Amino acid sequence: MRLYYVAQNFFFNFPAYTSRGTLYERQCWFLVLTDESNVYIGECAPLAGLSREPIEQIPQLLSEICEYFNTQQSFPTFYYTDFPSVAFAIESLQLQLQHQQNGLLFPSAFTEGKAGIAINGLIWAGTRDHVLSQIEEKIRLGFPCIKMKIGALPFDEELNILATVRKHYPQVEIRLDANGAFDADEALPKIDQLSHFVIHSIEQPIRPRQWHEMKRICEHSPVPIALDEELIPLTDEKEKIQLIDFVQPAYIILKPSLLGGFSQARQWIQLAEEKHIGWWITSALESNVGLNAIAQWTYNVAPDKVHGLGTGKIYKNNIPSPLQLKGGKIYFYPEQPWDMSSIQINR
Repeated sequence: MRLYYVAQNFFFNFPAYTSRGTLYERQCWFLVLTDESNVYIGECAPLAGLSREPIEQIPQLLSEICEYFNTQQSFPTFYYTDFPSVAFAIESLQLQLQHQQNGLLFPSAFTEGKAGIAINGLIWAGTRDHVLSQIEEKIRLGFPCIKMKIGALPFDEELNILATVRKHYPQVEIRLDANGAFDADEALPKIDQLSHFVIHSIEQPIRPRQWHEMKRICEHSPVPIALDEELIPLTDEKEKIQLIDFVQPAYIILKPSLLGGFSQARQWIQLAEEKHIGWWITSALESNVGLNAIAQWTYNVAPDKVHGLGTGKIYKNNIPSPLQLKGGKIYFYPEQPWDMSSIQINR
């Protein structure tokens, strides 16, 4: 077997406006493992400004991992705590090796094309008309829930958008994601105004690492609070327990590629369920390679929840895959082949 890595940039189909800035492209790396008959690919896709790893060091680390593997025919045994996206890529490869099939990590009714995963329709920030047109499209496509990014537009304008949505679509479930856009002293008054529109939850209302302020918000918020970015810096189990015990959120959001893979995400699930805290899984702008891995694991651990998985539609040059969106659910159709022609495959 031979292991090497390939760098690849993915370009957004649109300027992706968030409260942290505008995204135009996404840098990632693929770990590619080949043997006489198969090719296995794991995606390493850190997010600048969000991942805890030093992204500039990733190519050197991947080079060292490949050199070790090609000498020993096994992966290094130590865990890449400081490089969660690398750990995610390696775990993805190991699972494919276990099943001896590219792109198959967790065999299930999902990978047989017999069942889908309900997902929220993600609404990107933008002008009022653009946001409303996205919402109308998601509801038309059958999404059971929409997730709206807030914090990039003037707050009054966002309230107006929500009022319009509730007037025309009173039954749709609305999740909000602030990405830490609110100041700690303004968060509760703003959330109180948002609560008039029957909001399911709001993710990360303030920036992470403000535990006392977040605890106060969780205690007094009329809308259930979900922690997202708050989880990413934590690697030690004791720290994770301290966060959950102290802040006591209603939900936590699990991004496997930013947390260090499925094993780390499972640990968060166990800790949350011990404290009766809800959770769901989201992707983090991965290509279809990473999205496929996350979707298969998601169906494996929680097939009946509404999750925050991507649709594979955000990149101009995404990798054609068996993943398809249908009726507000994501499906895996095994008869539809992968097209890896954009990734350099060296046997």
